[in-house]
Order: sequence, then C-alpha cells, then structure tokens
Amino acid sequence: MADTAVIVGVGPGLGLALALRFASAGMNVAMAARRRDRLDALLPAVRGGAARAYACDATDAGAVAGLFQSVAKDLGDPLVAVYNASNFPRGSILDLDPAAIEAAWRISCLGGFHVGQQAARRMVAKGGGTILFTGATASLRGGAQFAGFAIGKFGLRALAQSMARELGPRGVHVAHVIVDGQIASERYRERDPQTMLSPAAIAEAYWQLHAQDRTAWTQELDLRPAAEKF
Repeated sequence: MADTAVIVGVGPGLGLALALRFASAGMNVAMAARRRDRLDALLPAVRGGAARAYACDATDAGAVAGLFQSVAKDLGDPLVAVYNASNFPRGSILDLDPAAIEAAWRISCLGGFHVGQQAARRMVAKGGGTILFTGATASLRGGAQFAGFAIGKFGLRALAQSMARELGPRGVHVAHVIVDGQIASERYRERDPQTMLSPAAIAEAYWQLHAQDRTAWTQELDLRPAAEKF
C-alpha cells in the first residue's frame, strides 16, 4: 500500500504544488481546505498516487480529528503531514480589530497545533513520519503593518521547535520552512519570475526534507529567490 501525505491549506499555489510533488513520488495525497468546492477543481491535476479532497476547518479540533480519521480510513495514516494554512489582517496597530487578530492567530498557529497533534499521535504510534510547517518572513521579524501575521507565525515557529525536540528521538521529523519572499502566482504574472519563489521549487524542498536521512535532519529551512534582499 502506498504511503500517504496529508496537506492542510491547499490552494492553487504552494498547496497544489505540494500535492503534485508528493503524488509524483507515488504517494497518496489528502488535500484539505476550508472549502471543498475549491479543491474539486484542483484534483484532476494531481497524478501519481490516489488523491482525495476533504473540507476541514483547521481551527476546529474536532474537525481536524475527523479529517485524520477519514484519511486513515480512505488512504491510510499519513507518513507526511504539511500545515500550509495562514491568514493575516494587514493594518496599523492603531486600527487593527482584536477579533481579526484572534481569527488570524487561530488559522496561522492554532490550526498548526491541531494538525501537528493529530499527525504526531499517529506517527509516534507507527514509529516515524514527517511533519512540516509553512512559515514566512514574519516568522522571524514583525514588520510594520504586519502584526496580525507575525503573531501567528511566531507562534507556529515555536510550536515546530518544541515538537521537533520532543518527537525527533521518537522517529518523527518536524521541520519549519521559512518562505522568505513572494510566491509566484497568476496574481503576480507581470512581475519578473526571478524575483519570486517558484511553488514547484518550494515543494521540491519540502520533499527533500521528508527524504532526509535521520542522521542529518533539518529543523528549520529558509528559502528565498536569489534576488531577494535579506
């Protein structure tokens, strides 16, 4: 039976690229997002292993538990889990709505906890697996107007570090990927592609993290285009 990857936070950009990369290795892929109808349009592009779409609100612990139960029944317990969901209310600290900040934290950070916990429970029981979290520039520094994004991403990074230290000795590889730059998409098609990160190239880096020998695991990886200043 083929191994399974579950990717939470799938859209037409990086999420789809991750599904394509893991499927190309022959893995079954469970694609999850808040809205199932958006995933149905992406499914035909995924070839290799079996691919299924699931609606899931990652901020709801019960919904995430249900997702993992469904994936286990349909495709098998995942060997790989990726948390790729985020949200940010951009604006001045003078004007930001506290409710919007809480909602962004729930998606960027709390959802990562729910997914990480469900994946970890299954992987520890099986003696191995890979859990990957998508970070951003805001994981390292809070920029002006980006407090709402940085709060959640700082927390997600801390979660990944804590999980890696606890779960590594138990055979579970936990890594945090800092995407330091703009990901190329149709929205930015008029920009020079050399100034943006290719979704396929990022997905390849995720695959390489999963494929690493356990004697040389990466806990944090930062990715940026050559033109990006840092």
